[in-house]
Amino acid sequence: MRRAVCGLLLALLSFTTTAQVPAADAAAVRQVIEAQIDAFRKDDAARAFSYATAGIRTTFGTAENFMEMVRTQYAAVYRPRSVAFDAPIPLDDDALVQPVRLTDADGRAWIALYPMQRGADGVWRTNGCQLRRLGQET
Repeated sequence: MRRAVCGLLLALLSFTTTAQVPAADAAAVRQVIEAQIDAFRKDDAARAFSYATAGIRTTFGTAENFMEMVRTQYAAVYRPRSVAFDAPIPLDDDALVQPVRLTDADGRAWIALYPMQRGADGVWRTNGCQLRRLGQET
């Protein structure tokens, strides 16, 4: 799994030299992720869940199921000490990957890759999250 995430990141980074995400889209994506992280910090399951795509909402069924998964499997996202955004990586007009560097409560560094999808309503939503600890040997 770790190698797959690293491979995905390396493959996606190759796109950054030729294509850029429009500034308005980059800002909108950042706002969505920041708002979702804020909802996690406040244990606002309904609000956090609202930033996910319909597919993610269908997978988890309820906001409480979603929040429990994040709380138990994504502690760095659930309660980050720090958050820093790298440049988003375009996939197509309605999809991109947003790399986010996180530091957890214990000071460990992580990279979160957020696949983002723009809905028919024009709103960007999170479509999952791949999380990998940085500085770890694989």
